[in-house]
Amino acid sequence: MATVLITGANRGLGLEFCRQYAEQDWHVIACSRNPDDAFDLNNLASRHPNVQLEQLDVSEFAQIDALSVKLAAQPIDVLINNAGIYSDNKSNGFGHLDYQAWIKSLVVNTEAPVKMAEAFLPQIKKSDKKLIVNISSLMGSIADNDSGGSIFYRSSKAALNAAMKSLAIELKEQSVGVLIFHPGWVKTDMGGPNGLINADQSITGMRALIENFSLDQSGSFVKYDGTPMPW
Repeated sequence: MATVLITGANRGLGLEFCRQYAEQDWHVIACSRNPDDAFDLNNLASRHPNVQLEQLDVSEFAQIDALSVKLAAQPIDVLINNAGIYSDNKSNGFGHLDYQAWIKSLVVNTEAPVKMAEAFLPQIKKSDKKLIVNISSLMGSIADNDSGGSIFYRSSKAALNAAMKSLAIELKEQSVGVLIFHPGWVKTDMGGPNGLINADQSITGMRALIENFSLDQSGSFVKYDGTPMPW
C-alpha cells in the first residue's frame, strides 16, 4: 500500500486530498494542529481505517522532528506540503506592516515545507514514488504580479517556489522528485466563495499529475491541470 503524508489535513484542499487518497486505498497520514477538533477529518477516518491522524503544528519544528522519529520506519511515497496561512489584510499592509505576522507567514508557508522535506527525506527515499509536493500559488509568481498587495503571502510563496526549485536540483541525484502546484482559485475557507473551481476538481487534477510524475518534471511549477506557471 502506497503512503501519503498530508499537512493541513483538517479542511479545504488538505481534507480533499485525504478523502481522495483514502478512497484509492492509500495509507493516509493526515496531519493537523488539532485533530481532535477536526470533525470532518475524524468522520473520514472513522469510515476509512487506512487514515491515520497525527497532531502537527508545522510552525513548531520540534513537532516535525518528533513525528519523523515516530514514523522513522514508515516509507512515505508522497509528502504533500499543504498547510499554509494568509495573513494579509487592510490593517497590516504597506505603511503599517505587521512584521511579526510577516515572519509567521514565512515560517509556515516557506520554512515549514523545507523543514518537512528535510525531516522526512529518509522515509521518502525508502518509498517507491519518492515525491515531495508543495501547494504554492499563482500569487507566488513575480511575473504575474500586476496588482500588488498581499506582501506577506506573495513573498512567502515566491520564496517557497525558489526553495523547492533548489531542492529539486539537489535531490534529483537521489531520485527524489519535487512538484510545485498552483491549485487554482478554489472555493475553500482560504480561497473564499468566489473561487472558480471546487476542491474536488483541483485535487483530482493534481492527483493525476502526481500519479504520472516522472523525474524529468522535477522542479516544475504547474497549475492543477498541468499548465506551466510563470515564475
